[in-house]
Amino acid sequence: MALLESFFGIIGDLTWGWSLIPLLVVFGVAITLLTGFVQIQFFRRMFRVLSSKNQSGDPNAISARQALLISVGGRVGGGNIAGVAVAVTLGGPGAVFWMWAIALVGMATSLVECSLAQLYKRRQENGDFRGGPARSILHGLGEHYRWLAVVYAVCLIASFAIGFNAFQGNTVAGAAEESLGLSRFITGGLLTIVAGFVVFGGIHRIAKVADIVIPVMAVAYILMAIVVILINIGDVPGVFASIFANAFGFEEAVGGGMGAAIANGLRRGLFSNEAGLGSAPNVAATADVRHPVSQGITQSFSVFIDTIIICTCTALVILLSDVYVPGNEAIDGIVLTQQSLVSHLGEWTQYFLTFIILLFAFSSIIYNYYLGENALSVMTKHPLALNGLRVVVMAIVFLGATAPGATAVFFFSDPAMGLLALVNLIVIMMLLPTCLRILKDFREQLKAGVERPVFNPDDFPDLDIDRTAWTGKAPD
Repeated sequence: MALLESFFGIIGDLTWGWSLIPLLVVFGVAITLLTGFVQIQFFRRMFRVLSSKNQSGDPNAISARQALLISVGGRVGGGNIAGVAVAVTLGGPGAVFWMWAIALVGMATSLVECSLAQLYKRRQENGDFRGGPARSILHGLGEHYRWLAVVYAVCLIASFAIGFNAFQGNTVAGAAEESLGLSRFITGGLLTIVAGFVVFGGIHRIAKVADIVIPVMAVAYILMAIVVILINIGDVPGVFASIFANAFGFEEAVGGGMGAAIANGLRRGLFSNEAGLGSAPNVAATADVRHPVSQGITQSFSVFIDTIIICTCTALVILLSDVYVPGNEAIDGIVLTQQSLVSHLGEWTQYFLTFIILLFAFSSIIYNYYLGENALSVMTKHPLALNGLRVVVMAIVFLGATAPGATAVFFFSDPAMGLLALVNLIVIMMLLPTCLRILKDFREQLKAGVERPVFNPDDFPDLDIDRTAWTGKAPD
């Protein structure tokens, strides 16, 4: 075991330790420039997905909005509550600015990776779509890269379906035990049963649950933050001034100054919105849309919701409180957010936050499960393997909830995600010219007056595209 821990520790050091975050930042900036600031050009168009006019008329299809909500449910989690608190504690208020910055470039990265997932998606026998970086590798780079697709799939299962689900179960059970006094076995059992009911229903049940749960949790949390902001409206300009002053070194809130703000802001921002990590494209590919780029735009909006909106809400709640002390590592992330809420609105908010954490974690669990299911389908389609994964995920959630120390066993999850991200970045850069071609097609149709561009696979005869996936009838 010690040898394994040492091995994965080295992988973690080689990825998250020094190479991966700079690569994600540099690639994000490069993609932003090469796509002509696509996230800004199509920003207003992102909101179209919220309209009921753009929902699929086929009740058996996953709509663009459902795919958006599933991915938001996956991106939004502990990082939005605890991660932001850690960032402003270790990096000062300036870390918030750098979270915004990485979200801005991450919106372009997400648009590209999710557009590629849509382009190379495959229609299944039951009419559903499957896609993601693994299938982008197989159909975009060719069968001789199958080994790379398998590496990606194994890392996705290890990190998200197994490792991170254990931590989600642990987060929920810990919060319920702390604020409500509930036994970890009770919380773990209930969470496992509900998660099992959803995951055994497949992507359609996941989509239906996400359509209800995600708006509730996001709106409730945002409304609470708005109340806090309104109560402290006179201090808000000063907080924003502090964010910008610390971000550029004009003020120093913690040791390390501007460097600490950049490092913590970028790291926590990337962990939160997952842009470039290769997870969200698996969900993006399930949507029935008219053009690959339209779902890329939608998933770019998902990054905006996660970081620019929800993470900012957490940051303002903390920075406007009397509890926040820059550099004080004695209070961990969730506790700092919880105490900040209590200082603003009273003791009842600790129970409210527990409820929000429950929804955040539950949405992440069903999202993480689907990532594992989709990855498994690249290696085998045997029903026993699929049902086995479902049982394993349920067991992992229960184990993480009831035995908090057991989460240390999943030391491989972060290094596996590091490898996952490196593979995904390689795929993005190798297929970026293809993405630029379909992006050009999308722009040309808009320029010609086409309100809703339609992808025609006949215009790209050299690409390995599933023609049955593109009927031109889906909403966008």
